[in-house]
Amino acid sequence: MDWQHAPLHRTKSPGWYFVTAGTYLKQPYLADGSRRDSLLALMQEVAPKHGLELQDWAILSNHYHVMLIAEPGADLATFIRKVHSKHAHELNALDRVRGRKVWFQYWEKHLSDRRSYLARLNYIHQNAVHHGVVACAENYRWSSVRVFQERVERAFAESVRKFRTDRLRVPDDF
Repeated sequence: MDWQHAPLHRTKSPGWYFVTAGTYLKQPYLADGSRRDSLLALMQEVAPKHGLELQDWAILSNHYHVMLIAEPGADLATFIRKVHSKHAHELNALDRVRGRKVWFQYWEKHLSDRRSYLARLNYIHQNAVHHGVVACAENYRWSSVRVFQERVERAFAESVRKFRTDRLRVPDDF
């Protein structure tokens, strides 16, 4: 039975997933860059253990967006639980607090068509600009935009940048 007060998590199909997660009460627990670095490193470490490949990301002070590829049998829900649990313990140890809730909820979208994928990819790359953190996406250190531009042809990167994101329904009121 589905619980109507939390996002539904349908995470068993292989393919591309777009995931958004926010901190509890939108607190800027990741304001320090080293905390964003540790979250990214943790995701990169844990993803392969659960049949996932982290492709793209944007990590801000109180939320993140990531794009993952799930192999058949991948376990996205366990990946998120482990990352959030380990990262919360790490941050609580740094801040010398016990039992503080760091992560709130996450939302995932299984991407079934190319246009949806490309729009969300651009959304990730432009997220720091969207939130007014930087004027140019390439200047934001905790985004995969530069890595993406290095791994694809320039024409493809430019076409992704042109995809509209204003019609996407993404929880992002952080």
